[in-house]
Amino acid sequence: MTKNEAFLHLGDALPTDIARRRDMGDLEGAVRLIDQRLSGGKQPLLAPRLEAERVRLERLGHDYPFTRAEAVGQIRAEWPEFTEEQFDALVDGGRIDWRMLGGEMHIHERFLESLRIYPREAPGLRPERADHTERDAMLARMEREGSLTARITLRASIRALVPVEGRAVQAWLPIPAACPQQSGIQILDATPGGVPAPEDAPQRTIWWDTRGVSEFTVTYRYLHRAEYVNPLALPLEPVQPAFDLEEQPPHILFTPYLRALAARLTAGLTSPAERAKAIYDYVTGQVDYRYQPAYLQLDCIADQCAKTLRGDCGVFALLFITLCRIAGIPARWQSGLSVRPDGAGPHDWAMFYLAPHGWLWADCSFGSSARRSGEDARRAHYFGSLDPWRMVANSAFQAPLTPPMTGWRQDPYDNQVGELMVDGRGLDSTQRDWSQEVLELELL
Repeated sequence: MTKNEAFLHLGDALPTDIARRRDMGDLEGAVRLIDQRLSGGKQPLLAPRLEAERVRLERLGHDYPFTRAEAVGQIRAEWPEFTEEQFDALVDGGRIDWRMLGGEMHIHERFLESLRIYPREAPGLRPERADHTERDAMLARMEREGSLTARITLRASIRALVPVEGRAVQAWLPIPAACPQQSGIQILDATPGGVPAPEDAPQRTIWWDTRGVSEFTVTYRYLHRAEYVNPLALPLEPVQPAFDLEEQPPHILFTPYLRALAARLTAGLTSPAERAKAIYDYVTGQVDYRYQPAYLQLDCIADQCAKTLRGDCGVFALLFITLCRIAGIPARWQSGLSVRPDGAGPHDWAMFYLAPHGWLWADCSFGSSARRSGEDARRAHYFGSLDPWRMVANSAFQAPLTPPMTGWRQDPYDNQVGELMVDGRGLDSTQRDWSQEVLELELL
């Protein structure tokens, strides 16, 4: 068992004395109690859960760095007449994410970006600017032609911000994986010594094991083909397959709430395509986008998303996958990068299976964004189809790297920007830097 498998135990309840201290914001007290139990060695079956919680508590302050006063001050820098009562209303409305640290409210590091998405509720802030003209033209061409292929060249890098001279360094950077959408994968250039994982690795990377090197870079090219499909128009087999229907603790769990929700959403629907569409319509229509902390800070992601109606791209995807599996529709994870002519960034989405056609896609995050802006045609596109502006690196959630990382990963669930380890210790987000540069994006 590697350290990172400890996060499989997050569904196990903490001892109540530790949970109470954590929830009241006494992180030092919670860590002290965890260390006492670990040092005693009397409860080895509980150790993975305690170790995972210790990592979460150590990193929590990075995700929630601002006090309430500091957050209000940041808003007032743009919106001088903003009041404490308005702040409370945004918190109560789920627009501002917070945790208790040191006995006081602390605010998520990207709370301002979350607020900019909703100008009606935060009218004094500079709104998010999103021009979808080029994307809409690309999607229209894809629908018109039936499919669209992009040739994409990317350069990715990761750099240690801590001294590494004379020290053992290992690095992993995501690279394109073999999947239904991608072909012609080429590694054009890389820091010497890099070892690519097999093309079908569930979280594909190029890996280095060296000494004293602080920065690692890889340049790759691939073809990404996106097919336009309307799932509701497909002829389907009367008996559908029975794979990818299981629970995957701790986040893809068939909780009583999710079972009841799936039953309500799909009541009276006999076609699996219609059931998947009902689930997609619910997720994209009811769940609002809000920037999230590191996923290791989240409990039972799909269930909590359904209850809070807040999430980001991966949270959306996990809720869709879980509800589909409950409804008897095979579904799985896919992630990597969203690639645009002006840049690239981490992104997650879902796959679902309809026989005899095969795998189809659902990007609930992009669908929810289209709903916010009143663009139902774009929302409809992302049920069944994606776009060629992608890089797929990962086909599984919470899968190991190649070789498995022995230190704590910064993200034990997904791998979109890479991991670094120095002298056997995984580097946190504050100890490393990463970049992704689009060198070529050509539609063929």
